[in-house]
Amino acid sequence: MIRCIDFFAAFFGLLILWPVLLLVTIVGVFDTGAPIFIQERVGRNKRPFQLIKFRTMSVDTQSVASHLASNSSITKLGVFLRKTKIDELPQLVNVLKGEMSIVGPRPNLFNQQELIKERDAKGVYDVLPGITGLAQVQNIDMSTPELLALTDKQMIDTLTLKDYFKYIIMTATGSGSGDAVK
Repeated sequence: MIRCIDFFAAFFGLLILWPVLLLVTIVGVFDTGAPIFIQERVGRNKRPFQLIKFRTMSVDTQSVASHLASNSSITKLGVFLRKTKIDELPQLVNVLKGEMSIVGPRPNLFNQQELIKERDAKGVYDVLPGITGLAQVQNIDMSTPELLALTDKQMIDTLTLKDYFKYIIMTATGSGSGDAVK
């Protein structure tokens, strides 16, 4: 049932939000020259997939977890996109393709070995990664791998339809700050 909700929410979200996506893409061309950011992430069953986001950091920023990147790497547009979470909207394409869910554990990079170990031990990779989830609305980021994996597992084990919509609403209304940048 969740997959069905994900599919229709992503489809209609992209259909309704295409003007915003287009505007951010155009403004992003002037901001960084490359407004779309695609990065390989760990998906369900630890399979790789290409995560799509709006670029919020300069093009030459090293490909590391956000908490390891420098705050000076974030562009002026990027600050706005992160604050409003608009940078996450292109991931609706990943949801439409079945690579992600709207609610689930945030997909990590393959170089985050400690987090992979913690999540693997707790079965977090048995589900689709998500755009948002319990950890995000509680401001738990990838800098605390054990706590993040425990929170992800808790969400997976207790997720109800009510929680699914609650996490989406909390994210849309500003709960959670996303992955911290130093």
